Amino acid sequence: MDYSRSEMMTVAAARALKNDDVCFVGIGLPSAACNLARLLHAPDITLIYESGTIGAKPHVLPLSIGDPELCETALTTVSVPETFAYWLQGGRISVGFLGAAQIDRFGNINSTVVGSYQTPTVRLPGAGGAPEIATLCGEVFVIIPHTRRSFVPTVDFITSFGYGTGGDHRKRLGIHTAGPSLVVTDLGLLRPDPETKELVVVSIHAGATVEEIRQQTGWEVRFASHVEQTPPPDDTELAALRGLVGRSARSAESTV
Repeated sequence: MDYSRSEMMTVAAARALKNDDVCFVGIGLPSAACNLARLLHAPDITLIYESGTIGAKPHVLPLSIGDPELCETALTTVSVPETFAYWLQGGRISVGFLGAAQIDRFGNINSTVVGSYQTPTVRLPGAGGAPEIATLCGEVFVIIPHTRRSFVPTVDFITSFGYGTGGDHRKRLGIHTAGPSLVVTDLGLLRPDPETKELVVVSIHAGATVEEIRQQTGWEVRFASHVEQTPPPDDTELAALRGLVGRSARSAESTV
């Protein structure tokens, strides 16, 4: 392959976004995927960051939600309360795009602690706005490297609610949005089963195998009756992604 698995993951995630989406973007991998989509097939996508930047079009990837690049390139910047009250709680955001440290078989996300909450082995960055994004956006996409450390049977702490214990758990709690409808990894794509809501592998990236996905998943992962092969990145996608990453690296170096 003339591309990395990380590049395959980012490209696959970008392809899931549409031109008319209004997307609440997390920093890191979600931001890379969303901005790649904007540079390729979704020039009119509206990207919203937690700091209140609406319609941001960063030339380089932001280092944090407070990066001036977001405010300088946004259509407007509003207060954080307005972002959450008017845009998010108002049902105006079609997709929330999140990363995670852990995800379980029912799409629950942990970005708080590894181990017990009282005495964790690792303390993670925390929730930020992810719990609200996970419950109030029309649907949620998650991008996360596929390892046994990250794909666990049950997350150590539910930072962002997916489908709880599965089935209609989300509905029973009065959450009426779709929840995590797509999980993108460096090995493939997973979607929730329509009934059980357990994550199911629906596509495998070139170079990955069924056995590798099984080995890197902390539960007995299921595969769809027809598993597709993810189309590899084309030259245009790779050029756009590498250009974005390269500009971002040079920009970060110049600020040191």
